[in-house]
Amino acid sequence: MSTTNVLLREDVENLGARGDVVKVRAGYARNYLLPRKLAVEATTGNVKQIEAERAALLKREARDRAAAEGQAGLLRDLRLTFERKVGEHGLLYGSVTAMHIADALKEKGYEIDRRRILLPEPIKETGDHTVSVRLHREVTVEIPVAVRGEGGAETASAAAPAAEAPAATETAATDETAAPTEE
Repeated sequence: MSTTNVLLREDVENLGARGDVVKVRAGYARNYLLPRKLAVEATTGNVKQIEAERAALLKREARDRAAAEGQAGLLRDLRLTFERKVGEHGLLYGSVTAMHIADALKEKGYEIDRRRILLPEPIKETGDHTVSVRLHREVTVEIPVAVRGEGGAETASAAAPAAEAPAATETAATDETAAPTEE
């Protein structure tokens, strides 16, 4: 099990931040980090070069964070609604995935990569859900997502209480109108 030291060029989740020197397995570095330009080998020359670029990286980091916070302020007021075909008990035929949410955000003018949308499992039920979007390593925003039945169709369990409520008000109205005529 050989390991190697690499210098991270970008933030890598569960590994480190940009500019960190980390020890990883050689295969992980060779097959994943290096080909994707996420890291470079931690030679003395590369470390010196990164140290020289660190001031520029800090400025870039501050600029990226400020832009992410500005975008987070705009996204906090946003609400996404999806209409999908629904089966029994509010279960969707299919699901709403991170890619669907990214496409909906793109239609509203926000360019967010689908990998930034933190959705552990696709949404498979109607109702209101909350989805986290990581705009920056330190900036995450919660977006409310409503999933409705196609054509405004409600589920059988949601339609039953709604159907009972008007029937109860109609009965009360007929009792009120009947009472004065009896006197």
